Amino acid sequence: MQAPSVGGIMLPRGNGATVRLSRGASLTDFAEKINANPASLVQVMLNLGEMVTATQSVSDETLQLLADEMNYVVEIVSPEEEDRELLESFDIEFGENEGGEEMLVSRPPVVTVMGHVDHGKTRLLDAIRKTNVIAGEAGGITQHIGAYQVATEVNDEERRLTFIDTPGHEAFTAMRARGAKSTDIAILVVAANDGVMPQTIEALNHAKAAEVPIVVAVNKIDVEGADPTKVRGQLTEFGLVAEEYGGDTMFVDISAKQGENIDSLLEAVVLTADASLDLRANAEQDAQGIAIEAHLDRGRGAVATVLVQRGTLRVGETMVVGDAYGRVRAMLDDKGNNVQEAGPSTPVLVLGLTNVPGAGDNFLVVDEDRTARQIAEKRAARERNAAFAKRTRRVSLEDLDKVLKAGEVQQLNLIIKGDASGSVEALESSLLQLDVGEEVDIRVLHRGVGAVTESDINLASGSDAIVIGFNVRAEGRATQMAEREGVDVRYYSVIYQAIEEIEAALKGMLKPEYEEVELGTAEIREVFKSSKLGNIAGVLIRSGEVKRNTKARLVRDGKVIAENLNIEGLRRFKDDVTEIREGFEGGINLGNFNDIKVDDVIATYEMREKPRG
Repeated sequence: MQAPSVGGIMLPRGNGATVRLSRGASLTDFAEKINANPASLVQVMLNLGEMVTATQSVSDETLQLLADEMNYVVEIVSPEEEDRELLESFDIEFGENEGGEEMLVSRPPVVTVMGHVDHGKTRLLDAIRKTNVIAGEAGGITQHIGAYQVATEVNDEERRLTFIDTPGHEAFTAMRARGAKSTDIAILVVAANDGVMPQTIEALNHAKAAEVPIVVAVNKIDVEGADPTKVRGQLTEFGLVAEEYGGDTMFVDISAKQGENIDSLLEAVVLTADASLDLRANAEQDAQGIAIEAHLDRGRGAVATVLVQRGTLRVGETMVVGDAYGRVRAMLDDKGNNVQEAGPSTPVLVLGLTNVPGAGDNFLVVDEDRTARQIAEKRAARERNAAFAKRTRRVSLEDLDKVLKAGEVQQLNLIIKGDASGSVEALESSLLQLDVGEEVDIRVLHRGVGAVTESDINLASGSDAIVIGFNVRAEGRATQMAEREGVDVRYYSVIYQAIEEIEAALKGMLKPEYEEVELGTAEIREVFKSSKLGNIAGVLIRSGEVKRNTKARLVRDGKVIAENLNIEGLRRFKDDVTEIREGFEGGINLGNFNDIKVDDVIATYEMREKPRG
């Protein structure tokens, strides 16, 4: 049924019908679903006060606005759901369907270590792996996400555990949450001398949201002031009750530095897994799992650390990881040894991908290279549309004039390059969360893995962007090109340094704010008339000091009589002076303003730039 819509445009009316659209869809996509002309939808949006082109990726709110106007219900398809539908179109099932009970075999638990930034997570992993990772890390912060497998003995039986090493700073909240989704068990590290900290609670909430069992490692029991009992009491408030207090959470007192009780901790993880989880997977099916980390290696190209969750991954198979694909040329285990296959819960480094996938992207093995390429391309297009929709600023007719005025909204454009996709993603999300008010906008024009290239400098030059290199440098002629074009390239190896500097730059772009600072007050005791200078106030300085050439206001009986006056002349007896302090007498000339009386108060002040918080 056709019925007139906004402005008399003939358009189909939805009558409450549901339209399913992917995130970042355009008006053309909407038009196709309802058999309408895209140009007419552009007109509807114009009538609604929004300027949108037919092919532009638009935000969820814009799609919702249009749907409401035309009496449709719009359903934004989540990326996960869209991915499932995409795979179904290729007859591929991703997820828990693992065949019959007889196909399932037990697999090692996947463990994530969480906790406050300096409570010893990396040192604990270090003690578990018996290798010194912390020495090579900038600022002692875990910068990369890796995965490692270790063995321990429980009841005379060798048991394997896989550890996912997620970054520990609060800037990686999203990464940590995502790490928890691929995790079976979380170890919550709490320092016995510090107790529960804000990030401890944050990590605990992530683990609870992911519905994973928690084992608490009370670290630093060898440090002065350590009080493991206090930690148990504090965590009881957050629902983690120790077994010895009648709860079901295992607490293990350890010293990562001394390597004390590490075996007991691993045993606690195995026992918790056995008690509360059914850790089995089909090892015979095509491999599926998740990318833990990925980066660009100068000699090997794009490499990704993947965690096989079900099935067995073999060298020579074709895999799709997010929007990357390729044939597995080689696989390395966590010790750098070549392996031919990897079963459930095994982390391996995979070589042979076309490009660098994102941390947290799922992977699957497919039969043909062509299928892999098609899935990867469709995922890449979807990501691109969603990114465009997120970055596009909505411009309404009302505020178009404001946006066009130069300097009305300042914008800081950034290009982020890093050594690994997890670091780049975490840095981008941290920077986009910076908020210094509505006058300044931050926009990430491009992000990628690898060295800063000439094309990055070209993009930065054309859009006045700052280039951020995180653990990477400029390559080839990019450095000379940046100097020639005047492009600002900043290099960082610690993430909070980058965040602090960009925040400072954003604050520098804000228009200065001024506040009034009172300097002093003067009470008029006598009024002298001068043929040359007009009325001169004989005053006693009651507070502070009065300076020449500062602003003043005149107060009479508690009411302000005159504003924005100027202290034009200041005398002590017969001498001209620049200031008179509290308790002293003097003469003040207010220029052309002569309406002064005895007992009036002259209050002086100056405008000072207010530091941004």
